[in-house]
Amino acid sequence: MEEFDYDLFVIGAGSGGVRACRIAASLGAKVAVAEERYFGGTCVNVGCVPKKLFSYAAHYRDDMEDSRGFGWNVSGMSFNWQTLLENKNDEINRLNSIYKAILDSNEVKVFQARARIKDAHTIEVDGESVSTKYILIATGGWPWVPEYEGSEHVINSNDVFEMHQLPKRLLVVGGGYISVEFASIFTRLGCDTTLSYRGDQVLRGFDEEIRHFITAEIGKQITMKLQTNVDKIVKSNNGLRVFFDTGCEIEVDCVLSATGRKPLTADLGLENVNVKLSDNGAVVVNDHLQTAEPNIYAVGDVVDRLALTPVALAEGQLVARSLFSGDSNAIAYQNIPTAVFCHPNLGTCGVTEYEAKKKGLTVDIYVDAIKQLKHTLSGRDELAMIKLVIERETDRVIGLHMVGPDAGELVQGFAVAMNAGATKQDFDRTIGIHPTLAEEFVTMRTKRNEH
Repeated sequence: MEEFDYDLFVIGAGSGGVRACRIAASLGAKVAVAEERYFGGTCVNVGCVPKKLFSYAAHYRDDMEDSRGFGWNVSGMSFNWQTLLENKNDEINRLNSIYKAILDSNEVKVFQARARIKDAHTIEVDGESVSTKYILIATGGWPWVPEYEGSEHVINSNDVFEMHQLPKRLLVVGGGYISVEFASIFTRLGCDTTLSYRGDQVLRGFDEEIRHFITAEIGKQITMKLQTNVDKIVKSNNGLRVFFDTGCEIEVDCVLSATGRKPLTADLGLENVNVKLSDNGAVVVNDHLQTAEPNIYAVGDVVDRLALTPVALAEGQLVARSLFSGDSNAIAYQNIPTAVFCHPNLGTCGVTEYEAKKKGLTVDIYVDAIKQLKHTLSGRDELAMIKLVIERETDRVIGLHMVGPDAGELVQGFAVAMNAGATKQDFDRTIGIHPTLAEEFVTMRTKRNEH
């Protein structure tokens, strides 16, 4: 029997990689991990955690403004960017140490260095070669910035967390969830914010009716330049001059390019093994996250299925259990809830109306736009929207979408019901909590008229 230095060698100590290390080690495997950058990966350091902290900061502006209608005097309100940065950094450092402690407590060998695959069972790391029975690629993704004249002047979605000062005028380029979130955040932190996007509505891939609604809602606070591409950027004495392909131009202090992320697969030594990549550089895997090289697996953003931290965690756990306990259950990717932390929030679970009809399903649609009770006194011009997609044949709720405060918190609970097979009748016979926005999901009785 061939002897190896390790049973599992993981490249990347992000959410999926660390989860795989912990589970594999708990099952008796000898595990090593290489991380050249930071523990916790994108989510902890330059993704969902610091972004959510920024989102909380932005919400306070709304809360303080809204409080006036309820009798509060909030004169003298101000915001200190440096305080937010410092406190954010303290929290990230705390989380980094927790991830490192998880590895140490499970006796995982940690290489704080870049690792490359030499062959199917050999890793080059920190100046030495080590052998391993299995390899797990968990390197995540990295921001992608298109090249055009002056693109060297932009910052990406990683850089934004380390800006030394808050820009007075900001252009956010892109229409995905990252760009929409940052545009919403920074306009509430006091930036004069413009969002430019090549499409006619933001958040491609989400339900069309929800997209139209959220585009209108965020457009109340942000200057929107839709069906527009950046042509060039010229540095000037007063900032950055941005020229668009529509012929218009604006001057800003900062351009944030949030046009997407690409799997981080460069310089991993993949040319030395039989690992296939897709057109966008993602590692190609089967339902069990196994590559074409039988002993090499991949999880998380590097496989580009669903770039969500909970998905990476589930995938890392699946690989570890399948290799060292014989549990080979595949992950069910349907009904995975997700949220966009823009203002207002967007939460979704299941299929869009378009996806349901594309599958040939006959569906009933329940949808409503609501002014929340809170805003009858706050005076804020903000609506909420809820939408249900019902498969007519089974009465099952197969799509649930919401725009409104704490949408992520609300949709998480409904996702449990959907995965349990909840029907519209189940929703209808559930008594709501009044007065709440959540109760609208169980009180809608009128189908949308189809024309």
